[in-house]
Amino acid sequence: MNRTKPKYMQIIDAAVIVIAENGYHQSQVSKIAKQAGVADGTIYLYFKNKEDILVSLFQEKLGSFVETIQDEIHAKSTAADKLQTLIEKHFFQLAADHHLAVVTQLELRQSNKELRQRINEVLKGYLIVVDEIIKTGIESGEFSKDIDVRLARQMIFGTIDETVTTWVMNEQKYDLVSLTPKVHQLLVRGCGVTQPV
Repeated sequence: MNRTKPKYMQIIDAAVIVIAENGYHQSQVSKIAKQAGVADGTIYLYFKNKEDILVSLFQEKLGSFVETIQDEIHAKSTAADKLQTLIEKHFFQLAADHHLAVVTQLELRQSNKELRQRINEVLKGYLIVVDEIIKTGIESGEFSKDIDVRLARQMIFGTIDETVTTWVMNEQKYDLVSLTPKVHQLLVRGCGVTQPV
């Protein structure tokens, strides 16, 4: 599979729109092909099936997000600032792409066990970034020394994720990015911050 070809990203971007508008189960490969402006058969040059398209789109979108966020986080000196950047950029990316927000928050939550495992595999890169922020905070003394890193990671990711899901379920009627300071304050305090935020 040659992922450098422009048609690969064309299909990915089309899949985001089709799946967001029709739901994963109602999104036939032919609909995705039509949206992408390619023949049905072209899809199979890049993807095995519809499930592969869903996992690949998550891989592409999350992968590029993780790369971008790592650069921005490295530029920040404190763990609290790194965490704020993560929250803000996560909210900003999904607020800027209505279709992607629907796909990541609703359509990726499939009950198919194998599909969930593949999606969780993709998520690992993001969770490593969260772990690095927590460990930085522990080492600098910003976060409590006896914090459970795995639990803190679940709390941070779970809070960010649920905040976005609630926003999607409310049909994005309010400004998601403006919630960054409140979410940040809750999470930093939850990590047992030892200095004022």
